[in-house]
Amino acid sequence: MPILAIESPVTSRVPSTAIPAPAGSTAAARKHGIVPMPALDWNEQVAAETAHLYERIKGVIPAVEWPVFAPYVKAINELKRTRNAVILAHNYQTPEIYNCVADIVGDSLQLAREATRVKADIIVQCGVHFMAETAKILNPDKTVLIPDSRAGCSLAEAITGADVRLLRARYPGVPVVAYVNTSADVKAEVDICCTSSNALQVVESLGSDTVIFLPDQYLAKYIASQSKVKIIAWKGSCEVHERFTGDELRIYRDSDPNLKIIAHPECPPDVIAESDFTGSTAHMIDWVRRERPKRVVMVTECSMADNVQAELPDVQFVRPCNLCPHMKRITLPKILDSLVYMKEDVVIDSTVAEKARRSVERMINLRN
Repeated sequence: MPILAIESPVTSRVPSTAIPAPAGSTAAARKHGIVPMPALDWNEQVAAETAHLYERIKGVIPAVEWPVFAPYVKAINELKRTRNAVILAHNYQTPEIYNCVADIVGDSLQLAREATRVKADIIVQCGVHFMAETAKILNPDKTVLIPDSRAGCSLAEAITGADVRLLRARYPGVPVVAYVNTSADVKAEVDICCTSSNALQVVESLGSDTVIFLPDQYLAKYIASQSKVKIIAWKGSCEVHERFTGDELRIYRDSDPNLKIIAHPECPPDVIAESDFTGSTAHMIDWVRRERPKRVVMVTECSMADNVQAELPDVQFVRPCNLCPHMKRITLPKILDSLVYMKEDVVIDSTVAEKARRSVERMINLRN
């Protein structure tokens, strides 16, 4: 019989310009090589090639700032094609990242779902570290990079896998739901993950009259107010959302009774009580697209209002927002460094990753 095919191991595409990584480099750099740093000059060619991208954000980024961003935008977009890389960006990323270099944007649930469909060799996660870990959990054979590994999360730092084991010992038989804003170590110890988009659905899908929900105490309180399921919560909180107050929002509403207020469920209860709508970042964006309010307060991280403003210039955003210092560690220069030098490589212990994958995939595969 003739030979039907001769197979060989599948290897990632290495750019022809790549050179071997020096000793001490990350596994990703050794696998993919490093490439020369592109030129970052502002000139007529760069202006012409990026003009269509500036059109997307001209309402939120002054023209005087674009010559600083544009060379990085051009270099990143060219290099990600050469590297066969895809950029995932959370809704809290700045407009020049979200609108000009990202291939996939969304909230944590959207990014987790899209990460399972990615065909590229390399994923660059523009978000915080637990998001990059989630992408790696779902893509164990791909290279996952985060431009700054110090981009953490107060919620993810509020609880450990050991804490979850203690909770299970204290409440035997009670199922445990972990907000996706947790480390891989925590995800490996729980029954299922959730995001603010599907937390209520996840809690009620377990068929239990009592559920442990961690680590966000305010999201837990919001879910408890929407469900008959009894919730055992953990005392964690988001450092961005916990700083908003109901008194602050009442001042804005008193100044304009027609003002609409929409809030993230990670906010304290008095903030949610003052809001016209409460939902995840994706649900907040959809609400603004659908309702098209004249003036709106989006009670969440600052950059999300900028990104929606770029899309909907007819909506006026009143901005009593708070910056996430961790999200703001991700910048265009750091994204470019990631693609040039293949850093910073996300590595998760295989045993932890396998256990965590079950809880994440259970969330992703949950259907109404």
